[in-house]
Amino acid sequence: MSAIHEQAMNYVYQQVLQRLMGHFTRAERTALQLLIQRIVVAAGGMEQVANYKVLIAHGGGEVSSYTLALLRAAQLSIAGRAPKTFHLRVATLRHAGMTQATLDGLNEGYSALFFHDDPRVELLMVENQEVQPFHHQRPASSAGREVSQRNMLMIGHLTSGDVRATLCNDTYLALGDFYQRVSTWNGGVHAVVSGDSPRKQSQYLAWLKRAALGAGVTVPPRRPASLNILFARMQEWSTGCYRDLYGEQFVEVDSPGRGGHRHLAHIGVADLLDEVDIASAPLLIEFLAHKSDPFDFHFSHPDYPNPLLMAHLHGLQAQCLRELSYEEGVEAFVHQARDAMGRRQIPQSLIDEMSSHDGRVLSTTYAREFFGLDQGQLTCLLFSPFIHHGERLEGYLRQCHPGMLVGLPELHKALQGKPAADMLQQWLIDTSGLPLPLLQHLYRKRPLQAGRSAQARKRRGARVQAQIAQLSGR
Repeated sequence: MSAIHEQAMNYVYQQVLQRLMGHFTRAERTALQLLIQRIVVAAGGMEQVANYKVLIAHGGGEVSSYTLALLRAAQLSIAGRAPKTFHLRVATLRHAGMTQATLDGLNEGYSALFFHDDPRVELLMVENQEVQPFHHQRPASSAGREVSQRNMLMIGHLTSGDVRATLCNDTYLALGDFYQRVSTWNGGVHAVVSGDSPRKQSQYLAWLKRAALGAGVTVPPRRPASLNILFARMQEWSTGCYRDLYGEQFVEVDSPGRGGHRHLAHIGVADLLDEVDIASAPLLIEFLAHKSDPFDFHFSHPDYPNPLLMAHLHGLQAQCLRELSYEEGVEAFVHQARDAMGRRQIPQSLIDEMSSHDGRVLSTTYAREFFGLDQGQLTCLLFSPFIHHGERLEGYLRQCHPGMLVGLPELHKALQGKPAADMLQQWLIDTSGLPLPLLQHLYRKRPLQAGRSAQARKRRGARVQAQIAQLSGR
């Protein structure tokens, strides 16, 4: 870069900073100065900040979008005061439920913050456990979609059709691998910046630990000595869950390893934003023009991360398993989740349409386009007829496929690995969406049990929260 070009770009970046600052309230300006101070201290002083690289995970939600804008303001503010500023790595986990509207929104936010072509900013995307440059128009990986579809089906069957586990567990497990990959890739980073509260962080870690313990993974009782070790353990716990899920059918994926910097710092900003209403902040609404896609999966809403598809599954569950109508199942879910959907700013017209014929068609299309699952496969998942030696298979056939009852003994033979008619084997594959070896694996498995008592979960959550507080310096 020539001196003239560098000077011109610095002028552009200062214009971006001025526009950013024009949307800051007094409280936000104070938060910005405190964030700058935390970054400089973590780097070891202003003279070291030029060699410092921070990571932020960005999925398009309100909190991560706002935190990213605040971080960009800090980066450009330091650049205006010192010869150099810190480097920024922005990483996105592209999962099966991520919509094109969300990807477009990410790109528009990056453009508003003038990230593209800034050598101090690294935009990454992880899809199907592969780190690659961010590109909002890159088609979704067909291999990644197949893996997500298979994971969702396996989790759904083994949890006896638990709606939330079916939709969420695979994406949450993927986070364990994601953080290890993006924090160690290509030399790693020095710090992780997050706008999530310690409570939300502890809830996720407690969930992952419970899942790992349920899968028979050894979880060390002592807290990890560093964030590096924590991320490595998260990746190991995630892998252990998948290994238990698939048994001998599990295929190991190359581990990201334990590279990167030895002492990874955590820089939290949640406490800086106590006086900021992020959802209505001009920085988010006006500068970034942030819009939430009602169909996207949101990590920041763990109880209802994908309410439209959850409503659809509850409707199918009511219709097929509870002798109720589809509409009754959807309406019961809407009543339960109305406040959460309001916080996500899902249009009321869309909520009102959920239990209608058009709403059902919309949800069915969404499930097919993003997860490759048709209504028959979802219904099969909700019944979970193959687990525990096919104890629910007869009931499933009576309810959904009465014409196949005559073939029940042969279906059991096929699931036991004994010779059976090719036509029946193919019917099992088409109806479930899973290959026969995995169906035979499910046949030998018991359903996953619910977690331990609420008190035990609370104690574990408190320990994990204390661990995060220590890692973040609070």
